[in-house]
Amino acid sequence: MTISLDDARRLDEKDPLAPFRDRFITPADDGLIAYLDGNSLGRPPKATQERLNSLLTQEWGTRLIRSWSEGWMELPERVGDALGEAALGASPGQVVIADSTSVCLYKLLRGALALRPGRTEIVTDRRNFPTDSYIVQGIADELGLTVRWIDSDPDAGVTAEELAAALTANTAVVTLSHVAYRSAWIADMAALTALAHEHGALIVWDLCHSAGSIPVHLDATGADLAVGCTYKFLNAGPGAPAFAYVRTAHQETFRQPVWGWMGEAAPFAMGHGYRPAPGARRVLSGTPPITGMIGVEEGVALTAEAGIDRIRAKGMALTEMVAELADDWLVPHGVRIASPRDPGRRGGHVTLARADAAELSQRLIAAGVVVDFRPPDGIRVGLSPLTTGFAETWRAMDVTRALAAGGASGDGPVRAGATR
Repeated sequence: MTISLDDARRLDEKDPLAPFRDRFITPADDGLIAYLDGNSLGRPPKATQERLNSLLTQEWGTRLIRSWSEGWMELPERVGDALGEAALGASPGQVVIADSTSVCLYKLLRGALALRPGRTEIVTDRRNFPTDSYIVQGIADELGLTVRWIDSDPDAGVTAEELAAALTANTAVVTLSHVAYRSAWIADMAALTALAHEHGALIVWDLCHSAGSIPVHLDATGADLAVGCTYKFLNAGPGAPAFAYVRTAHQETFRQPVWGWMGEAAPFAMGHGYRPAPGARRVLSGTPPITGMIGVEEGVALTAEAGIDRIRAKGMALTEMVAELADDWLVPHGVRIASPRDPGRRGGHVTLARADAAELSQRLIAAGVVVDFRPPDGIRVGLSPLTTGFAETWRAMDVTRALAAGGASGDGPVRAGATR
């Protein structure tokens, strides 16, 4: 039996995470029916607004440069440790907040390759996010290496069998996404990491669609290195700095290529020769972006308070509701669910595929349902558990049904006027 709006409202009433929705800034009624793009950019927490005001009036405004010695210098590691504990399964001293995802990925890949001298191949997924692929191609071109591409199922992701077929004695580094950005497929981190290690290779994980959405177990799975953004499920804000994980076992020998003074062992000694800082801090290069770092700290604090297991449980319930409604309402109109059907293998979004997805996504946005389009034919319905409700999602799917069928919504007319 199809889930009703009353069913969705009852789920909201029983939702233990429902109170968190009031802790985020939401716009006045501007025609927005549902924001289902938190997997691209999360909503702003009210705590971040308050903290930024404090930064302007107190830390920066009053203490000025003295704030560097009153806590700012330690932020990359302090926030990194909090993130590692709350969402990444990483013990202290292995995660730092720094740079963008692209820059961090470049640093980690170059550092990993240096740990495997003489090996000439990088293995990755052809359907990985473009930035990942571009950086791999750029490094391969720079160093004269070969890229071995895995052609994974676009509705799923890389399997152990596919990775095993791509690995050789020349593989230096494998880099994969934990949650596929198109399909939301959750890769088997433990099995794929073990396969890479059996061939003497290191593995770098992209956690952009994992962090703050599903539990990650970097230490337990033996992951070597990992990178990810903070502006999606962690709600740290547009362009917020990324994070990098370097396993303790690699830290003494790990060397990243951008030798900046913040990653030096004694930056204020102003020495001529570079000596990498101990621990994961050696990943740093330039001055930490304090305004962005505050957004990360507040987003991580909310994630820790809510609990990643409760976040995952609600995320699974939301995506399962979307899948069930899509089966009942959208499949008859030519829509295909382009995500894993098993909720245990599906991350925080559901991809709905149809040939006219690019045009349909624009109609949805104009009607007040904010989603995003991913070529060639996918509409991602992003479910951010701290800010997305069940009734909100139901209404969005009802509008989607009306637009997909070319008719009117069963819960009233489709509304216009939403912003991007």
